[in-house]
Amino acid sequence: MERLMIGRRALLAGGGGLLAMTGLVGRVWAAPAFSDTPFTLGVAAGDPAPDGFVIWTRLAPQPLGEHGGMPPLAVVVRWEVAEDERFQRVARSGEVLARPELAHSVHVEVDGLKPRRPYWYRFRVDGAADASPAGMARTAPAAGDHPERVRLASAGCQHYQGGLFTAWRYLSQENDLDAVFHYGDYIYEGGAPAKPPVILDAAGRPIDRRHVGGEIYSLDDYRRRYAQYKTDPDLQAAHAAAAFIVSFDDHEVDNNFAGDIDQDGTPPEFFALRRMAAMQAWYEHMPVRRAQFPRGGRTAMYRRFDYGSLLRMHVLDTRSYRSDQLCERVGAPNCRAVDDPSATMLGAGQEAWLAAGLRNSAGWNLLAQQVFIMPYQRQLPDGSVQPGGTDTWSGYPEARRRLVRTITDSGLTNVVVATGDAHIHAVGTVPLRDDEPDGPAAATEFLATSITSGGDGSAETEGTLAILRGSPNVSLVNAQRGYQTFDVTRREWNTELKVLDRVQAPAGKLSTLARYVVEPRRPGLHG
Repeated sequence: MERLMIGRRALLAGGGGLLAMTGLVGRVWAAPAFSDTPFTLGVAAGDPAPDGFVIWTRLAPQPLGEHGGMPPLAVVVRWEVAEDERFQRVARSGEVLARPELAHSVHVEVDGLKPRRPYWYRFRVDGAADASPAGMARTAPAAGDHPERVRLASAGCQHYQGGLFTAWRYLSQENDLDAVFHYGDYIYEGGAPAKPPVILDAAGRPIDRRHVGGEIYSLDDYRRRYAQYKTDPDLQAAHAAAAFIVSFDDHEVDNNFAGDIDQDGTPPEFFALRRMAAMQAWYEHMPVRRAQFPRGGRTAMYRRFDYGSLLRMHVLDTRSYRSDQLCERVGAPNCRAVDDPSATMLGAGQEAWLAAGLRNSAGWNLLAQQVFIMPYQRQLPDGSVQPGGTDTWSGYPEARRRLVRTITDSGLTNVVVATGDAHIHAVGTVPLRDDEPDGPAAATEFLATSITSGGDGSAETEGTLAILRGSPNVSLVNAQRGYQTFDVTRREWNTELKVLDRVQAPAGKLSTLARYVVEPRRPGLHG
């Protein structure tokens, strides 16, 4: 295996990636040869700006093998971005090193493009017979532009063991998407259950979609889990069809983790090691910018996107800085006994950042985040009432009051919330006062159901009925799988709830469950 050293000037001339940030060189595979395609994990784009976006791939000829089947050497990867899908009008191109320290992933921050238009991108590497699949992404409108329309999708919770990623295939066929918000739970950290859900192929035979390996802890564990998910062709199709704006929730690390605390009572200094590995693997597999590179076991995931004067999107992190969850029962370990004014969902720094960002003149403000903001409760058939989950904003009522006050102090009536996590479609309002859930609203919330988590699901369950009985501010709850789309104009916000009739067998049929309209001067649901 030949090795050579590349000089610093050539390294920096490659453009993109972490090369310019680190200034490090290392050994390079001078004459790579691949018996299998190194692009088994597909391509992706993300974090669109008016002049460009991030493009991503990871070299992994044996995606579930040791180190993805790659040697401990850097590899030169060529990339190009074109104005047409046949790549006859190449707008930008360059080279970047895929380094073993980052699992041979590359993150190219493409700039110099024209605003508000589609571009196509792909990668090549010496020794591979073919280029990568091509992907498409749209740049955002320019800062001073006044676009008539922005079209987004919201999706997440894609448990590989729960079913087929058919919803991603349908989402890849949606027309004119400017971006997809992935609210989190891109992977699940657990091992294969003793009795996994039965997933069938077209002939009715069981398919093995069990996780490879047990519960994940190490960096190699997390890398292999991401690789297993990213080999799915439907997920690859969705990534290739539009830019993703990704966040993360708990399962990218560990179920219900809160800041430095996991659910099992692990000492924080030891849990920090697991979180560090998880955040590195998240970065390695997501089309995000160098600003999201993890440092000290954390990544600055919260960030902001502007679509001209029409929409400002605030992507929040409700995991990394929050206080521990409230105890669900008296005396329970590893939880917070009572709420207090210092309890936080976002942390002081992120709260201040959001408050500053909400002081704007955009037509709409989108809070793109992970868990129920709106208060809810379940009324059981016997008439008893159960409060909303402690892992949601209902477990942090003081933090929610501060958020509502921030919205009202900014004089905003145009706030929409995109949420996930709960494996249901839920539509409702964030009231000005928790004790007046059917009173005036501060914001409108659309919680998107899961891609597969929960299996086939059903339109109505005792759980969905209990939320509707107990929550006058919640208009709809549905436990099928699917996603949501947002068509945003200056006059109104249109949301469509998409559902599949099944995900545990192929050929699931997609339908539109409901449509809602929100007006910018009047929080609430109209339609």
